[in-house]
Amino acid sequence: MKKIAFTPILLTLAALISACSSMPTTTSLLDQTRSDYMAAQNNPNIPTYAPLEMKQASEALDQANNAASHDESAEKIDKLAYLAKQKIALTQEVAKQKSAEAAIANTSKERDQIRLDQRTNEANQAKLSADQAKSAAEQAKLTAQMAQNETAEAQRKTQEAQARATQLEAQLAELAAKKTERGMVITLGDVLFGTDLARLNPEGMRTAQKLADVLQQNMQRTVLIEGFTDSTGSAAHNQELSERRAAAVRNALQEMGVARDRIATRGYGPSYPVASNDTAQNRQLNRRVEIVLSNADGKISQRQSN
Repeated sequence: MKKIAFTPILLTLAALISACSSMPTTTSLLDQTRSDYMAAQNNPNIPTYAPLEMKQASEALDQANNAASHDESAEKIDKLAYLAKQKIALTQEVAKQKSAEAAIANTSKERDQIRLDQRTNEANQAKLSADQAKSAAEQAKLTAQMAQNETAEAQRKTQEAQARATQLEAQLAELAAKKTERGMVITLGDVLFGTDLARLNPEGMRTAQKLADVLQQNMQRTVLIEGFTDSTGSAAHNQELSERRAAAVRNALQEMGVARDRIATRGYGPSYPVASNDTAQNRQLNRRVEIVLSNADGKISQRQSN
């Protein structure tokens, strides 16, 4: 009996045939399904929005692959591949729909947040406006109160000024003051001095005290004391006597508390007579001291020259 000898070529062909018979069966539909599955795996939305559907699609594809690896019929493989393909498509659609819904929800959430922020801003603006209005009202109230206080203070000062003016008017009337172009003038006659002397007698001192009281109650006012004589005697004597009599009134006022800088003196001798010097009575009228009271600003008009 002869033994059959196999050549190397036959051995190689036998190996190829054996290898081909061990390769898994596949179909074009299964290949397409596998491609769809890989695309689904690369979809970033599927793990978030369709993980269960993806699991079901994977199991369906595994069944198709198992059928192919066990050399099942092409009809059965395609049937399983078709089911897997449908589940993969479903997975993609679910992921797409839920992703869109999430996008809409996010948009709505963002819109709601924008509305909330807007309402918050409006509320803050309203509160700011209310605070500003309250502050303005409080400021207006404070301003009104200050204006009211200022008005009350002005009224008080006006009333005080009127009261001082009324009192001053009464005091000047008591001093027999006369209103002239230069202001109020108080005349101290010759009888208030010692005969041919520059010393006030007791009655003259009382008159000076009344004048001092007026000046102490009206600190803004000043006085100009002017001394006069008649024409009897020498001009030098009359000038000196008029100056000394004016100084005597000044000294009395100072002793009674009137500041020196509020008192000015002049001596005019026989100048500016108020009567002729032809009789004793007229000459007595010319022997006088006139006290000019300043206005409220402390100003006194100067005497016009003869």
